[in-house]
Amino acid sequence: MSEMMQRERQVHEPLSKARLRLWLKLLKASSQIESNIRRKLRNECNSTLPRFDVMSALYRAQDGLKMSEISQRLRVSNGNITGIVDKLTEEGLALRVAVPGDRRAHLVRLTEKGRAVFADQATRHESWIDEMLGGLNEDDIEGMILRLDHLGETLEEQD
Repeated sequence: MSEMMQRERQVHEPLSKARLRLWLKLLKASSQIESNIRRKLRNECNSTLPRFDVMSALYRAQDGLKMSEISQRLRVSNGNITGIVDKLTEEGLALRVAVPGDRRAHLVRLTEKGRAVFADQATRHESWIDEMLGGLNEDDIEGMILRLDHLGETLEEQD
């Protein structure tokens, strides 16, 4: 279908169809970016996106986080977090510290080695995103951020 015919069809379609099309395009773009990041983490850092996310949460919380806090921040189950934290601990990238007054609770913190490994991965991650979105200029970026912020606010109001 020619570009002109597509535009003609889009002008006459109901707003609900346009919203559906928008959602599908957002989903596709997000999926493409995520797939690329997963592949690069695996190939260049011998890591995974869930592991990167856990390390990111711990990096920002220098005093450490309880397992339940990590789960809440990443919106995943404690079981998913436990395996990742166990592996990070085995590799000397994280450690568990007892919480005074609560024998069952532990805080998880990155070690100095873990902080250095994550800092390197975060630098790479930023450059990958910069490369993937390199076709967007400053106006494109600001406009999309503004519109996505508006979308986020609208969605929060509906909750």
